[in-house]
Amino acid sequence: MRTQRHHQHSHQRPGRHELGQNFLVDQSVIDTIVGLVTSTDGPIIEIGPGDGALTLPLQSLARPLTGVEIDDRRAARLDRRTRPSTEIVQADFLRYTVPSTPHVLVGNLPFHQTTAMLRRILNAPGWTEAVLLVQWEVARRRAGVGGATMMTAQWWPWFEFRLVRRVPAAAFRPRPGVDGGLLTVSRRERSLVDRRDQRCYQDFVQRVFTGKGRGLPEMLTAAVPELPRQRIRRWTRRHRIAPNALPKSLTAEQWAELFRLRQQR
Repeated sequence: MRTQRHHQHSHQRPGRHELGQNFLVDQSVIDTIVGLVTSTDGPIIEIGPGDGALTLPLQSLARPLTGVEIDDRRAARLDRRTRPSTEIVQADFLRYTVPSTPHVLVGNLPFHQTTAMLRRILNAPGWTEAVLLVQWEVARRRAGVGGATMMTAQWWPWFEFRLVRRVPAAAFRPRPGVDGGLLTVSRRERSLVDRRDQRCYQDFVQRVFTGKGRGLPEMLTAAVPELPRQRIRRWTRRHRIAPNALPKSLTAEQWAELFRLRQQR
């Protein structure tokens, strides 16, 4: 086992709450996750394997498998139970460097760190698909159920988000206070916006989402003064966007188009 020790965790007992460990014990959820990973290709990196509820069944796919576990005792114990071809690394995923070559991410993410983990994942290179168990509300928001949030819109040109199913709190030990949600994230084969424009695009989305006004046309006018009003009017008419529509109602393609619209001179 390759260990990257973080001394602040060496004293922790299994399942200590500050590590946010809610272990998956529901076989139907485990089967669903393994099934989703089966339809992907390439080496697998598992985030927070814990006691191996997913690691052990994932080994049956006979693909290179790496588990990144923060808890040193669990990492050592799991390492003894896995096949020689499976690598268990003791490290904090938030500080772990993922390969830039294609791979698949899978994990039951610690609920209290979901947003930080997702941000880390979305900024990471290489991976093509991510199968993630997160808080139900986060899964719904990321998948754009009931409208896209700012974070979803900011990453949409490069990724597709899909809500697979709700996972009841009873599927975990210890039982968390909220349900989980199974979310898949796929890297688009063709980006809707050039990756070099990422920061500029994300700033644009933030300006629109936080723009003042009673609907998208007004918010766009306030947030993007470089975009002529008649161009906004023409665009919203063509897309049949109501005057009181909000940014959350736009699709990934519409965001990309709006961004290009403001670049046209």
